Amino acid sequence: MNDSTTTLDHPVADDALTRPFPGASPYDAYVHASVLNSLQQPLTEAPDEMGFLVTTQVMELWFTLIVHEWRTARVAFAKDDLPAAMDALTRSRRALTALCGAWTPIAALTPAQFNGFRAAFGQASGFQSAMYRHMEFLLGDKNAGLLHAHSGDRAVHEALGETYRETSLYDEVLAHLHRQGRPVPAHVRERDVTRPYSSDPGVVETWRQIYAGPQHHPHLALGELLTDIAELVARWRYEHVAVVRRAMGAKPGSAGSSGLAWLERRAARPVFPELWEARGAV
Repeated sequence: MNDSTTTLDHPVADDALTRPFPGASPYDAYVHASVLNSLQQPLTEAPDEMGFLVTTQVMELWFTLIVHEWRTARVAFAKDDLPAAMDALTRSRRALTALCGAWTPIAALTPAQFNGFRAAFGQASGFQSAMYRHMEFLLGDKNAGLLHAHSGDRAVHEALGETYRETSLYDEVLAHLHRQGRPVPAHVRERDVTRPYSSDPGVVETWRQIYAGPQHHPHLALGELLTDIAELVARWRYEHVAVVRRAMGAKPGSAGSSGLAWLERRAARPVFPELWEARGAV
């Protein structure tokens, strides 16, 4: 027999751990866990619906963090504070990695499992996410029609409209590079920022010069960090396509979109396109 005892055999040394809270615990008052844990309200008895709800809600939280970090980086670039901008982008890269992993609980839904609760959410669809739209607008993927779709909710529409009218994260990156002596064309710097960003040969040349230059230059490190972010966004989009293809095939989307075909078109849109094109010219 082993006569040794464990900490479980002794009373807790610090009675602060067992002292009743006067109301909500300080943890709950700060994190609002009780609020978060009350938001999962399945509408069916399907066993997979809870996982679908939690997965979707967790993604919304990651969207919120990523938007926060990209806005922080955008402000830092406008101030030519490259270290602060890089720190924010690095934090967003970690959040994007977690976002990609968030698909796991629902990644293997079969059509029958998905059909067990699909009808319950009616016209709801992931492309209606306002926070994800903030993400896309910050990446320079502006779309007036998708902004208009939120016009029925004044607060959401106004907030999203601000992001739509403001410079994107990439706009501020290019403006910063120009102020640091890089040859970013004037027509790119002065463009209508409410238009979708598209690749420009002059910007490709800017990145080509950076990548052909000193391999430990801060601007090359910036390019690689932006490439990481672009790759993670593309990976998340691809995972979305894969989940939908597996769960429902080519059926129309719940909100009337073409479903899989629409997602595939969106997934094919490159993020920070010149960063990819410049590599072939180095």
